[in-house]
Amino acid sequence: MERALSAPARFRGAPTYPGPVQPALAPPPVLAAGEWRALTAAHEARVDRWTAPHRERRRRGEAHPVLDFLFSYYSQTPGRLRRWHPGPELRLAGPAPHAGWRWYATDGATVQLDVPAFVADRGDTVRFVRRLLAATASRPAFSGCFGLHEWAMVYRDTRTRHAIPLRLGQQGTDAVVEAHPIRCSHFDAFRFFTPEAVGRNRLQPTRESQPELEQPGCLHAGMDLYKWAYKLSPATPGELVADCLELAVEVRELDMRASPYDLREHGYEPVPIETPEGKAAYAAAQRAFAERGAVLRRRLIEVCDRLLEPAGSTPVVPS
Repeated sequence: MERALSAPARFRGAPTYPGPVQPALAPPPVLAAGEWRALTAAHEARVDRWTAPHRERRRRGEAHPVLDFLFSYYSQTPGRLRRWHPGPELRLAGPAPHAGWRWYATDGATVQLDVPAFVADRGDTVRFVRRLLAATASRPAFSGCFGLHEWAMVYRDTRTRHAIPLRLGQQGTDAVVEAHPIRCSHFDAFRFFTPEAVGRNRLQPTRESQPELEQPGCLHAGMDLYKWAYKLSPATPGELVADCLELAVEVRELDMRASPYDLREHGYEPVPIETPEGKAAYAAAQRAFAERGAVLRRRLIEVCDRLLEPAGSTPVVPS
């Protein structure tokens, strides 16, 4: 009887083939101190365009009916907004102040975002933001709402929501609401509708249905890109945060120019959405904002994927 062949001793008990060896993930490139300091200074100067006037108004006890929204409804403070972050793709040659900030790690020579620590603490937020943004990006932009959400917030309301007169008066404002269908998909606008206006909305959005209803033509969804950018901070590169803020400022201005309020004393000419010309102007601006927002939304999704996806995978980003 022939003796059964046996494997060489060095192979006995060896594990089965596990598959191809994954290449080691290259460390992020390093920015020299002069480079990241220049980027920091540029970021501070850019956001100071909006934060410096806000801080000065606050010092004087003055309110701004349009721009204060960016620092009251949105919770990011001017001080934190001025902080430039490199994002997960860069390391900074030290010493850098980031070494003392949360979710950063240092090896003594360089400082970088501690991605595992950030995801351990903020992973649920990253996953929610990714889901919401991807769902929004998957839908066509709707540009037929004409900003009527702001009108629905004061419909048949005897109280004063803002200390600014209504351009058409209360009766004229109510007449505009009653003459138009309302199709607001954004929960954080809908929740401020007056009780009389709630039933006039074709949709009844909730917080839970937000990922199912949010659409990229919505002005508030465009503004909220700024919120998601800073909610992902410090993982969001400073340039992307500033880009989202810049869009939010411009969208906010259109939102209020198309509102029922008379803001001419504050330097804002109305977009009279109760007229055909006003509707056309609003829809054209809305489409332009949606195009810009689509680019920023995609960049934010890519940040989420960089944080969540394992090395070697290729995430799918909605086009």
